[in-house]
Amino acid sequence: MDLVTGYKSQSGTGLTTKGYAMSEEKWITRFIFLESVAGVPGMAAGMLRHLKSLRQMKRDHGWIETLLEEAYNERMHLLTFLKLAEPGPLMRLMVLGAQSVFFSGFSLAYMISPQICHRFVGYLEEEAVITYSKAINDLDNGHLPQWENLQAPQMAIKYWQMPEGQRCIRSLLLYVRADEAKHREVNHTLGNLNQTDPNPFSAKFKVRDALSQLEVDGAKKQF
Repeated sequence: MDLVTGYKSQSGTGLTTKGYAMSEEKWITRFIFLESVAGVPGMAAGMLRHLKSLRQMKRDHGWIETLLEEAYNERMHLLTFLKLAEPGPLMRLMVLGAQSVFFSGFSLAYMISPQICHRFVGYLEEEAVITYSKAINDLDNGHLPQWENLQAPQMAIKYWQMPEGQRCIRSLLLYVRADEAKHREVNHTLGNLNQTDPNPFSAKFKVRDALSQLEVDGAKKQF
């Protein structure tokens, strides 16, 4: 990924050796390539779990919902960055090749060991967090002047419901980094669970837990 996107970094600052400075264009190229790959695991895992649920005629315990939400969120990252730059034919070809290989390999690996795959995705999301952190650091240090007064695309403002005064590119990168950090947490958690365990991030389980807590609180008030 570093080779494809022309990414080279030094000492965690996002700065690079002479001739390899990360410009706005290179950061966008890296974001687009990263998100085009990051959107694959959730969809592949969700698809495989969906098919397994159909075959076995059993419930999935809320995993499919979270995995597809992750895939959708990563796709929104990609679509947002595409509003800032249009990749050329070579970049599109590389994305096609990477997606073909990664989707096939990840799907096969997920059928063998879902836990290992979720752990791997957790580390992939950690790399995404590091990438966005370095880009934010470059922006704060004045190395990305084109982004200093640039507003986030309207798509991003609507999707993240960005408030007035917080609609700049820096705010956008903070929102995206927060998403990636959450994906990291989710996948490491799923990697710790058995495949038949309820998904603690599923909305229906959160509602159930909230109702249970209300019942407990009500019982306490009666006493």
